[in-house]
Amino acid sequence: MVATAATSSFFPVKSPSPGSGAKTTKLAGGLGLKSKPASSGGLQVKANAQAPTKINGTPVETLKHENDFPSPAPRTFINQLPDWSMLLAAITTIFLAAEKQWMMLDWKPKRPDMLMDPFGIGKIVQDGLVFRQNFSIRSYEIGADRTASIETLMNHLQETALNHVKTAGLLGDGFGSTPEMCKKNLIWVVTRMQVVVDRYPTWGDVVQVDTWVSASGKNGMRRDWLVRDCKTGETLTRASSVWVMMNKLTRRLSKIPEEVRGEIGSYFVNSPPIVEEDDRKLPKLDDNTADYKRTGLSPRWSDLDVNQHVNNVKYIGWILESAPQPILESHELCAMTLEYRRECGRDSVLQSLTAVSSADVGNLAQSGGVECKHLLRLEDGAEIVRGRTGWRPKHSNNLGSNNEVPAEST
Repeated sequence: MVATAATSSFFPVKSPSPGSGAKTTKLAGGLGLKSKPASSGGLQVKANAQAPTKINGTPVETLKHENDFPSPAPRTFINQLPDWSMLLAAITTIFLAAEKQWMMLDWKPKRPDMLMDPFGIGKIVQDGLVFRQNFSIRSYEIGADRTASIETLMNHLQETALNHVKTAGLLGDGFGSTPEMCKKNLIWVVTRMQVVVDRYPTWGDVVQVDTWVSASGKNGMRRDWLVRDCKTGETLTRASSVWVMMNKLTRRLSKIPEEVRGEIGSYFVNSPPIVEEDDRKLPKLDDNTADYKRTGLSPRWSDLDVNQHVNNVKYIGWILESAPQPILESHELCAMTLEYRRECGRDSVLQSLTAVSSADVGNLAQSGGVECKHLLRLEDGAEIVRGRTGWRPKHSNNLGSNNEVPAEST
């Protein structure tokens, strides 16, 4: 019976008509198999019940034959398909509808700069001498002027420096430390930073940051950066910094071991700093020479890096805490020189001092450029950072530069 049902679902079976001449073969047990002639176009197997008992020649029960039931509706192509075909048809319909809606969306980029991948880690160019990475300026990285903040730019510089070490295969388990540095408990610390900002990018801009390293004296390393607009190639920011090694256990400066020099020496570029060195001495401010003072500054846990000291970008924010509000509103930072004297711990309490020179803060509209001197110190007077900043009236660009990435060393 199961075989009959399965077979009839794929092969149509016509009911035999009376007098069709179907033959019956008797088998043991009184069962008979009635076979339909081959000319009927199908095969039917039917099991007949045992022959009815006769009393005085009269059958007690008359066997109901298959043709005593109403004929089923004629089978068509649709109802001959398996049951799962309806599910398949529904899935296909949903897929086609979704595909139509997807094709209606326009995913093509509107501008050439959108073709650049701002999320990649970057790549090494110029035969392994320069590392390049793109950044998209996010909405949370801009300030009241609708431009990226100086802290945003400095974070981009730090990120490319670390990714340079990582991509070159020199990153150990420290913050920018090489494997040999990790073995000797050495870390990099910045001692001097110079930054020149020609123009600040704004929300949605994609910037390209190039960075490379050079030797600085016998026991230092210089790292330079060049930031450009990906769309126009315009130079936005140039920066140069000097780094030395410090033992993270003793917190004392250290010479560069020969093993470490062997790791990083092949990556040094023989080129001058991208920012001309400002060799003017940075004066020490005190309560008498400072015009503005901000006290009670203390690092939070999030201000510490993996080496357990305050990130150098955080110092910039603290320095600007004491900058006068009129300058912040009417001018933008265009140049900065910082000297890092010592680190501070997570329990330190700092003071920020600023002195404004060559300008009358009450008459900034006629002053043009403004220069400020800064000092970040602990409450006991120990110096953390000395600095000098230059400011230009907003919406001006007086520091254009055609500096390019250094040529490959030979």
